[in-house]
Amino acid sequence: MSYLSSSVPSTEFDRESATSTPPLPEQACEIQSSMCSFLKQHTAYDVLPVSYRLIVFDTRLLVKKALNALVQNGIVSAPLWSSEDQKFAGMLTVADFINLIQYYYTHSSVEDAFREIESFELVHLRKVEKIVGAPAPQLVSMDPMATLYDACHLLAESRVHRVPLLDIEPETGTEMIVSVITQYRILKFIASNFKHTKVLRQPLSELRIGTYDNVATASMSTPVIQVINMFVEQNISAVPIVDSNGVVINVYETIDVMSIARSGKYKELDIPVGEAMEARPKDYPGVHTCTLNDTLHSIFRTIRKQRVYRLIIVDQENKLIGIVSLSNILGYLVEIIITILTCREYNLVSNNLDPQASILVLRLHTTF
Repeated sequence: MSYLSSSVPSTEFDRESATSTPPLPEQACEIQSSMCSFLKQHTAYDVLPVSYRLIVFDTRLLVKKALNALVQNGIVSAPLWSSEDQKFAGMLTVADFINLIQYYYTHSSVEDAFREIESFELVHLRKVEKIVGAPAPQLVSMDPMATLYDACHLLAESRVHRVPLLDIEPETGTEMIVSVITQYRILKFIASNFKHTKVLRQPLSELRIGTYDNVATASMSTPVIQVINMFVEQNISAVPIVDSNGVVINVYETIDVMSIARSGKYKELDIPVGEAMEARPKDYPGVHTCTLNDTLHSIFRTIRKQRVYRLIIVDQENKLIGIVSLSNILGYLVEIIITILTCREYNLVSNNLDPQASILVLRLHTTF
């Protein structure tokens, strides 16, 4: 595993050789089964820290005030609450600010745009989605006592990065927003508490987890608005910045859009990405990279120590190969669990069927 910043060469950290002796097939199956049990025994509530702060925005709050609150508290999303309907109303995320930027970028008058945003409420963001042609966000949520398996499955299936946990007040039946569970929180919980992560010693070259074909890229001179359009059109959250030889030199992320939205400089979106990234804070963590020889075990060790959302896969010369995201890892874990559950179900069924019927059941599960 490597660490790459925008101004210094990558340095090695937490690297694990993929030549480590993998567990025997029987051991691997047993440990994968234990992971299935682990995720089904723990709940979403277990993942939450002992003490935490939850910020919730009323849908009538001004967008400008909500954005300032996000930045001041170092967060990129928050649940929305409708005081009129007395219920959960969705999530405010970076995607909303991207839609807003696209909307104001095409605005005919800068002065009108600034006047409008001064009185723009969060509830109006749904109108912006329709104007720019963005799909309406899914209104997903789950019970705090749902299993981690259910959480992983919901995150992977709905292709969202976070899900709010909603409880019901028993006396009034009113919804209560307990917290928000994220991909990173779940994977960090697994990395910190599941003792058999060493089973995941297969290198990425064998697992092929991630995106390797048609990876969106940009150069330091690419206009910011073009990268923002890539986010929307390809439903991605990061674009690697490469030089003419395909060497990764940085990454432009959706979170970088927050600073543009806060400054209100919607007409400066034609500046190069390289210039825009100069406005990043000095403590910007840089870019995490890995190679095809790295394993999921080493990635889990990194997740346990640092906040990671994706890793850029590079070769020995730091040339781009692909991207592995937390969504990819969660999806892989869900596949493992589905395989284990299918095998268990098949074993139960096959014990009561003749051999020909058992083969038919296995074929049905395989094609599913």
